Amino acid sequence: MTPADTNIWAARLFEDGYCIIPDLADATCRQLAGDVASVLAEAPFCTGDFYGYRTKRIGGLPRRSVHARDLILHPLVLALAHRVLGPACERIQLNVAQLIEIHPGEIEQFPHRDDDMWPVAKNGTEYLLNVIWPLDSFTAENGATRIYPGTHREGISDLADLPEPQVAACAPGSAICFLGSTIHGAGANRSHAVRRGVVVGYSLGWLKPHENPWLAYPPAVARDFPEELAALAGYVQHRPNLGNHEGKCPSLLLRDQQGAAPGPADALRPDQAEMVAAFAGARRGGQ
Repeated sequence: MTPADTNIWAARLFEDGYCIIPDLADATCRQLAGDVASVLAEAPFCTGDFYGYRTKRIGGLPRRSVHARDLILHPLVLALAHRVLGPACERIQLNVAQLIEIHPGEIEQFPHRDDDMWPVAKNGTEYLLNVIWPLDSFTAENGATRIYPGTHREGISDLADLPEPQVAACAPGSAICFLGSTIHGAGANRSHAVRRGVVVGYSLGWLKPHENPWLAYPPAVARDFPEELAALAGYVQHRPNLGNHEGKCPSLLLRDQQGAAPGPADALRPDQAEMVAAFAGARRGGQ
């Protein structure tokens, strides 16, 4: 992976609202599918017209498979996430890591924008980058995701105004990347086999994530994570002081503590620290 690769795919993302990167992680996806097969077999179907009645979903994938961790930390995908989200936050975070299995007979999903989970005016800021990793070949017949190109730039308020969708047909190990502002939805599964895909979402680090990370990955689980994954899962502060535990960085919960625990400490951006230090210094000098 080179900076040029990131530039090429980022340009497509910003132009069309999505891109499909082939042949990134075929072996990893096959191994992950084996890791979660028994969990999927026992998982109940979803309930609701949005989640579907012939669809299964399981979350918390990094605790279920080390191969899910490899997908989340894929260098090219992470570079794209930082490119899309970095201008609006100091740190990105893991918004969701789930596997979706669509069974034969499931209908087409309601076309939607994933960033609608945060009901505020976005004003051109991207809140989310989603990546779907197919575990089976995605086809028009088995319910491949349908993406509506260009809708990240358009204020669509009526489904009748949607352009023709692009069917994200691709092989296992490809990465289907799309902005949270891009309208999309799973297709109907008219085949005789299930269609499985992993969804990894990255969002601005100061948002409430879709999947509650501290329940999905409590300290006993997150201690086994690579440091970068633990940070994505919420075990880090987003300056200033956001996401702290007892006034300290929650990463301390993952370390063996020796001696007295440190007290609460500032976690400010450099510009804030400079202003606060100047203010405090002037007040102390006047005493």
